[in-house]
Amino acid sequence: MQQKRIFELWVGIFVASGLAALAVLAFKVGDIGSTEVSQPYVLKARFANVGGLKVKAPVTMAGVRIGRVSGIQFDSERYQALVTFSVDGRYKNIPEDASASILTSGLLGEQYIGIEPGGSEAYLKDGDVIQLTQSALVLENLIGQVMVKLTEGSSNGKDK
Repeated sequence: MQQKRIFELWVGIFVASGLAALAVLAFKVGDIGSTEVSQPYVLKARFANVGGLKVKAPVTMAGVRIGRVSGIQFDSERYQALVTFSVDGRYKNIPEDASASILTSGLLGEQYIGIEPGGSEAYLKDGDVIQLTQSALVLENLIGQVMVKLTEGSSNGKDK
């Protein structure tokens, strides 16, 4: 009877440690643990199409995460999406003529904002709007354009 209890205790410890390891892995993969941005300042950008961009998506510069998307709204005056994002206070030297693009990590991965620095000596301040933007590449639109080109090419070949 005593050995059975010891065996059950070890099985319980093994299962609990497996669940803890799974939770740690989920937090690492989801990047949930690093959502804090210290001493943030807010920047904005307007895009014609944000695709699948979500709140809390990363904002990167040179591949390094410098912030997170904090809000996505529709601007009914300009008919564009207004994206608000918080940038870590350590990165206050983003040039005024920087550009923002909505990029995708991998072929079908999550979307994020990539900032490309410009050459200006003046820097963006809290509340500024990035003027030069590139919208998300929507895979469905791209496939539709390719299909139209293919059907046009095949119908042109039949006429000859």
